Amino acid sequence: MKSDRRSASRSRSDRRGQAHTLEAIAASILLLSSIAFALQVTAVTPLTGSTSNQRIEDHQSTLAEDVLASQSANETLKAGLLYWNESERNWHGAQWDGYHDGAPENISLGQALNDALLDRGVAYNLNVYFWRNDQRIREQVVYLGEPSDHASVATWTVTLYDDDRLRDADGNLTATTLSDAEDAYFAPDIEPDGAVYNVVVVEVVTWRM
Repeated sequence: MKSDRRSASRSRSDRRGQAHTLEAIAASILLLSSIAFALQVTAVTPLTGSTSNQRIEDHQSTLAEDVLASQSANETLKAGLLYWNESERNWHGAQWDGYHDGAPENISLGQALNDALLDRGVAYNLNVYFWRNDQRIREQVVYLGEPSDHASVATWTVTLYDDDRLRDADGNLTATTLSDAEDAYFAPDIEPDGAVYNVVVVEVVTWRM
């Protein structure tokens, strides 16, 4: 009889031990699952943000590229580069360091940039790069502030010729050619004996306001 009671007692102890072991295993699995989930969330969050930022940058770049491409096709991109007051040696109506409220809208380039970018909450800076004495120089046309870390850049190359005519404050052609303007224009004549005046690169830097 005593032997039967001892055997039954050991059986109950074994079952309790097995139950505790199973509970411990289940708890360990739950803990590992929680850790794995936490690591997954930590890893995915930055990637998601990075992907979102990249999409925004790509969209901004596409908007700027589309403006430059369409303006080039219409020959109004070059017209914007000729919107120059040779007597003031500056862009019409601009401060010494360019425009600070967006490009002027009485020229097609300015209206296109403002419509495509500013009206959609995208800030932009407009620069023109050219060469002088083997040195690359930047002419600041529009400055709306310091670009963010997620800014994007679009560029377009434009060839200027000696017989290209400057524009007046209303955007109309004048009788003054680049050859006539000489040193009064922001970029120099890189081929004094040729038809090409200079080759410049128009740059639009965009970022979300």
